[in-house]
Amino acid sequence: MTNPAPVTTGGKTSGTIRFGAVLLAMPLVLWLFLLVILPHIDLLLVSLHERISYGKYEFSLINYIEFFVEPLYWNTYVRTAVMSIMATVLTLVIGFPVSYYIAKMMRGKGKSILFLLCLIPFWVSELVRTFGWMILLRESGVISNFLQWAGIADVPVEMLYNDATIMVGLVYTSMLFMVVPLVSVLDSLDDSLIEAGYDLGGNAFTVTRDIVIPHAMPGIASGCIVVFMLTLGNYLTPNLLGGKDSLWFTEQIYTQFITRFNWETGSAFGFLLLVLSSLIVWFGLKISRQTLSETVG
Repeated sequence: MTNPAPVTTGGKTSGTIRFGAVLLAMPLVLWLFLLVILPHIDLLLVSLHERISYGKYEFSLINYIEFFVEPLYWNTYVRTAVMSIMATVLTLVIGFPVSYYIAKMMRGKGKSILFLLCLIPFWVSELVRTFGWMILLRESGVISNFLQWAGIADVPVEMLYNDATIMVGLVYTSMLFMVVPLVSVLDSLDDSLIEAGYDLGGNAFTVTRDIVIPHAMPGIASGCIVVFMLTLGNYLTPNLLGGKDSLWFTEQIYTQFITRFNWETGSAFGFLLLVLSSLIVWFGLKISRQTLSETVG
């Protein structure tokens, strides 16, 4: 009497796993398509049309031509890129020592408390934090009153509505997004490697240059990408701290969409901002010799 052949369930199991993986990935795919890819495709299509009359449009590059022939738009575009890069570099210069101190110097509860202190300002909205800087820096603000009380200044000092104030606000609002990836990557650095560097005759500069920074490069690249993109697309902080003369490109986009109801030019400006951020991120990855998978992984 022959025994019946065993029933194999491997194919059914693998098929179930694949189906489960598809179901788990579906919300992410829908989110990317509906909220990221589709709006940008529509943005590009709208930017390639010119309104001839009410409800009548035709294909045209006039919106992009207008950007290049108008000095205000081009200068604002370049200024926004340069200041965003400067804010990113400054955030890295300030955030790296802070992150190293949290990851390598602090131990126990002190480490958690210090990291929590970095998080607390972000428990409130960016608008509230920006108004806080306005209260400190305005002509009748806390710092101006203190300078007059201390005899350092004879008249009220206006510290708002200049590039330095915009830079302070941008660095402050972006600092957390630099510190978090840096702390994470520096936590994984073995302390014995640092000790070996000093034992071999290295000093603080050489150990940082040859051991710490190469190990932290994925975190540096990740933090810089996030900070740069948030800074480049920031509207609230430059507008409030810089005033009407802030000359930030997102303000030009807002003006086209909301003030002038010119969706075609606004879409062109938005797509140009997307191209700018993509090119600078790509260039930054090339300089740092990092790949996008290493950075986000």
